[in-house]
Amino acid sequence: MRLIQCDRGLMANYLIIAGTSRIGQSVAQDLLKSGNTVFITGRNKEKTEKIADELGNIQYEILDATDFDAVNLCFAKVKSLCGELHGVVNCAGSFLLKPAHLTTREEFDLNINANLTSAFAVVRAAGEHMLNGGSVVLISSAVAKIGLASHEAMAAAKAGVIGLMMSAAASYAHQNLRFNAVAPGLVETDMSKKITSNPLTFEASKKMHPLGRIGTPEEAARLITFLLAEENSWITGQAISIDGGISTIQPKVKI
Repeated sequence: MRLIQCDRGLMANYLIIAGTSRIGQSVAQDLLKSGNTVFITGRNKEKTEKIADELGNIQYEILDATDFDAVNLCFAKVKSLCGELHGVVNCAGSFLLKPAHLTTREEFDLNINANLTSAFAVVRAAGEHMLNGGSVVLISSAVAKIGLASHEAMAAAKAGVIGLMMSAAASYAHQNLRFNAVAPGLVETDMSKKITSNPLTFEASKKMHPLGRIGTPEEAARLITFLLAEENSWITGQAISIDGGISTIQPKVKI
C-alpha cells in the first residue's frame, strides 16, 4: 500500500475495491470533492498507480479481490492508517455474454469469482472491521432482475450479490452497518466495450433501454455516493436499479 499521511480531521474514510474501474474512479472523484479520504485497490500495479496519481496522489493497494485473507488485510491496513472506515464499495466484476451451453466451466468460475466471491470477501471483512457502523455498497446488475438471453452465468452471480446483500443487511444491522446494492443496466465501461465498440450491438443495446441510451459511470457513481452518505443512513437491504427503465417498464412501440 502506498503510504500517504492521513488527515484525521477530514470528513470520512472510504475504500473502493477495484477503484481502477470507470465506476470506481467516478465514485472516488465524487468522494474526494467532499474532502474525504479515499483508498482504492486494483489488480495491476502500473494502472492502479497511474489512476491513483490522476485522482490526486491518493493511497492504493494492489489486491486480488477474491482472496478473503488479502481483502481482510486491506481493511485492517486502512484502519491502521486513518482510523475507522465509514464506507466501502465493491466495484470488482466481470462481463460474460454467452448462453449456458456455450459457457465453459472455467468461464463460469471466473465470472462467479469476479462478481460474487469478491462481494462476499468484502462483506466478510466489513463485518469484522466496521464494528461502529458504516455503509457497504455492492454492484449487482439489471440482469439479476429480468431475464436477458445469453446472460446466465452473469445473472447467477449478480442475483447472488443481491441475496448476499440482503442477508448481510440483516446480520449486521445490530452494529449499524448498512448494506445496499446498485443494479445498473448497460453502462459505458471498459468491460462493456465488446458491445459499445460494435455499432450494431451498441444501437441494439440502446434500444433495449426504454430511455434510449446506455448509462454513464458518473450516473452510477452518484447513486453509490448517495448510499454511502451518512445523511442517508436509514437505507439498508435495498437493491436499487439504475438502468434506464430496462428492468421495470416497457415503452410504447412505434408503429
